[in-house]
Amino acid sequence: MDNFLSADLIRTRFSQAMSAMYQQEVPQYGTLMQLVATVNDRALEANIALKDRLTAADEIGRLNLERHGAIRVGTADELATLRQLFAVMGMHPVGYYDLSQAGVPVHSTAFRPITDAALRRNPFRVFTSLLRPELIDDHGLREKAAEILAARDIFTPRCRALLELHQQQGGLTDEQATEFVTEALETFRWHAHSSVDSQTYQALNQQHRLIADVVCFPGCHINHLTPRTLDIDRVQQLMPSRGIDPKTLIEGPPRRQVPILLRQTSFKALEEPIIFQDGHPGNPYCTLR
Repeated sequence: MDNFLSADLIRTRFSQAMSAMYQQEVPQYGTLMQLVATVNDRALEANIALKDRLTAADEIGRLNLERHGAIRVGTADELATLRQLFAVMGMHPVGYYDLSQAGVPVHSTAFRPITDAALRRNPFRVFTSLLRPELIDDHGLREKAAEILAARDIFTPRCRALLELHQQQGGLTDEQATEFVTEALETFRWHAHSSVDSQTYQALNQQHRLIADVVCFPGCHINHLTPRTLDIDRVQQLMPSRGIDPKTLIEGPPRRQVPILLRQTSFKALEEPIIFQDGHPGNPYCTLR
């Protein structure tokens, strides 16, 4: 139908809505966005050749679009529904990563647009990890984790209804897409109230803190969201002056004249209070984001 909104536009609306939500949840992220915008402007002013190259590639208008987010889910059913959700936005699973080789009990893929045209419009991607419960050593705790995950639904009823409508119609109208973005965003929202008691959380956390992060909350809260910068070394250098505590080192290769490999950095994980089902307020919780 001609009145369906394009997947590219829905993806852009969603990434912008996620950015706004994440800035509310993590104010330092908003500060980082402002810093990156300033550094990018100065990099373009200082390097006319770079500006001309980005202009010719139609990159200037997309500099302020987030490029990369990350989430973790607990079950194959959750991942299957996420695949439907991302498909509405023209994002498809690309690649496979077995992170257990690095001691992390998940395996992962990245949902992103796959055509050149879609990537030019908005290259937003979400690195998505699925928990591997078989890597929980304690059998009883493994069964407990499966029980907790089976009892939750990380998608709102209206989100599920809109996914079904999209499949039936072959698309969403402008009004339906606006509602879809609002409902889909709830899946990725941070919840301070845990879905388990403090004892269960501590037991899972002792196995691996990422296991507790995946299992013990009502949704798959966004734990990582990054803008694109033209000078990551300068951003890393300036973060402390903006009240941001950066990671010790930039991850990736040294600075190169032709940056063919990914380099990334971030601020250190936040400590946020959580409330357990038994009413225990808990200690500040390192959110891994």
